Order: sequence, then C-alpha cells, then structure tokens
Amino acid sequence: MTSFWCEHAVLPGGVRRSVRIVTDRGRILDVFSDVAAQPGDTRLGGVVLPGFANGHSHAFHRALRGRTHDDGGNFWTWRDAMYEVTHRLDPETYHQLAKAVFAEMLLAGYTTVGEFHYVHHAAGGRRYDDPNVMGKALISAAREVGIRITLLDTCYLAGGLFASGHVPLDEVQQRFSDVTVEAWAERVTRLVDGETVRIGAAVHSVRAVPCDDLAVVGEVAARDGRPLHMHLSEQPGENLACEGFYGCSPTELIAGEGLLTPRTTVVHATHLSDSDIELLGAARATACFCPTTERDLADGIGPARRLQDAGARLSLGSDQHAVIDPFEEVRGIEMHERLESLERGRFAGTDLLGIASLHGYRSLGWDDGGVIASGHLADLVAVRLDSRRTAGCGPDGVLYAATSTDVTDVVVAGEHVVCEGRHRAGDVGRMLTDAIAAVRK
Repeated sequence: MTSFWCEHAVLPGGVRRSVRIVTDRGRILDVFSDVAAQPGDTRLGGVVLPGFANGHSHAFHRALRGRTHDDGGNFWTWRDAMYEVTHRLDPETYHQLAKAVFAEMLLAGYTTVGEFHYVHHAAGGRRYDDPNVMGKALISAAREVGIRITLLDTCYLAGGLFASGHVPLDEVQQRFSDVTVEAWAERVTRLVDGETVRIGAAVHSVRAVPCDDLAVVGEVAARDGRPLHMHLSEQPGENLACEGFYGCSPTELIAGEGLLTPRTTVVHATHLSDSDIELLGAARATACFCPTTERDLADGIGPARRLQDAGARLSLGSDQHAVIDPFEEVRGIEMHERLESLERGRFAGTDLLGIASLHGYRSLGWDDGGVIASGHLADLVAVRLDSRRTAGCGPDGVLYAATSTDVTDVVVAGEHVVCEGRHRAGDVGRMLTDAIAAVRK
C-alpha cells in the first residue's frame, strides 16, 4: 500500500486542497480531502491531475524531430523522410528508441500511450522467427520505463489508393504488411494483455486496407472487446481517392463495413463533411486529434467542437512527436477552435481535462483510468504552480499556463516513476541521443 499527500488535486467534483490518495496494487483505494499528511506519505506539491493519455504515437517518428520542419512540401513529402528512418529499425534499435521516447512522455506527464504499430517485419517483408518481435520490443520498452501501453497492432495491406483503385506495396511498405488480413489476424491473436498492457487493433487507413478486408479487422476487435483505431481523413487527397474509387467518404466506407462503434477511435478526422460528423457522433466514436502534428504537417484544423456537439468524444495524441507536451496538445484543441470561430472559451476547462485524460484512457481500453477516485487506476501527474510559467496561476487553470517542463512527479499504477523532474531510468536526454543516433547512421 502506498499513499500520496497532495497540496491540491483535481477530483471529479473539482479542485480540492490537502488531498490524501491511498493506493494498493495499482489502484486508488481511498481519496480524502482537507486532511493532514500522515507519516510515510509521499508529498506532491502544486496540483495533482489524473494521468494524461497519449492516444496516438509512432515512436520511431521521434527520430525526425528538428530535421523535417523547414524544407517545405507537405504531408506526402514528409512521409518519404519518415520512411527513411525505418531502414535501421530492428528489434534492438526499436526497443531502445521506444524506451527513450516513452521515458520522455512520462517526464511530460503522459501515463499511458497508444502505440500505432505497423513496422512488423524485417526489410522486404521478411518474417522474423517470432513474427511479433517488433511489437514485443515496444511492450518491453514501455514496461521498463513504467508507462502503460496499448499496442495498436495495425493492418497494412496496400500501398495507397487512387480513384483508379489500390496500388501495390512499395519496397519500404512491405515490412509493414502481413500480405493478407487473415495472416494479420492470426499474428495478432498471439499477443496478450498484461497488468499495464492492452492489445488493440488498427486499420492504418482506407488507403492501406481495401474495403473487402475492413470488416475482418473490425470483427477481430469486436470478438475480444478490443479498441479499434484508424487514421481517417487526415488529407483531402484521401477523401478524393475514396470518393473516386468507392463512391463515398472514408467515414461512410468504414461505417458501411461495421467499423463505427463506441470502441472506435478515428485519428485526425480533419477533413469531414457534415454527414461524416453525424455518423461519428451517432456511433459515439472517439476522434483523436494531434494538434502539434496536424499543424506541423500542414494538415488543417479539424472540427473538434462540432464533433463533440454531435456526440463524439475527443482525445489527444502526439503522433510524430515534433512536440511531446500534453499541455500544448490540449491547448491546441481550444486555440485552433478560437482561430476558426473567432470566439474564446470553446471548451470548458473540465472538458479539456477529460479530453487529455479520461476519454484518452477509455479510447485505449482502460475504462477505469483518467479519474482520481476510489477504484480507478493510480495514475497521477503533479504540476508545479510556482514556475515562471505557472506563477500566479490557480490550480484550476494549470492547463492554460503550464508546459511539460512544469511536471515534477508522475505516478503509474501506484509506482513513483518520475520524482522531482527526474525519471528513475536516468538521463533521458542521453537515452534519446544514443537511440536516435543508432537509427540515423
């Protein structure tokens, strides 16, 4: 049993002072407000929030930070640079890179990550002796640094989509593919959940998975009650190709194949029609926005407010990791809406916290996370209120003022993995430098 005493904490009823949180076996046992600290309590200053969920991550993209931002082009030219990184990914280099990236996430306040995993095989599509060795490298990396992970094992079967139809995989994409959807499904069934591990399913996109195969992925997810994620309408070109070949939008296509359910998360959802928004809302699906990536890649601004009003839920991801900062991501939701609408206060502070935490946890299959309450997962983030950014900020306004550098302590499953701004694994900057160098030689 482990206990924490918090100067302030955000509970379901709002901010409370002098909060004592008692945990046992990874869960919150009791929460008490307006109480004194007890001997043996770990003290957490500032304000304590429920842990943040990073709903969409590609760990290996972190190797591109600072190298692809000023060379013009668009999403498609950036993708070429991203593909180059895959050439030096193997189980060892991927493990080391993911370990460093996941540690960076913990330092920033993320306590769970949805890793959208599609680098399954060796170059040219050659199978490793263990066909899940790359996914297991990611799971092992997460366990070693102490972050929860939902491995979103991704089906990737085609090289793209045009109005004339799907095209074959190119040389790089071959290592992403199991060739058939049945082979993908068979491989995924070998992966199992753990105490801090969930296995989910993913469709890379309607570009990469032909219509005839979509339903199989949905059935695999539904059979075991697993989360189902997919990139959706990130680029107008995807919509045009889908309309040209299938005669409908990507949202309409997946809805017709039975993939829109409350367990579904669509990533980006940037270029949606009115009917797309209605379909996503009616399904109670989640839309995972990645504001720092979407603006870095010039993707556009998605209809966050309209989706929530229609009944969809919202979550957040750092995607390509141009920035790993949940505060910047969640502010992006609000600030992008302000730019579009010319109005402030598009989301209440409680809504933004739910987007950053509760809805992200649930979209990743952790239905008992994202809230500081008895019976929920013991995942906590302490944020200082006396930095040069947060000085003068009330504990209920920290999402508007703080950055990742204001995170002092992080608790996952009751384990104190970040203490006073330091990760228990050591120098995360050095870990990142060495891991990135290994895949960029």
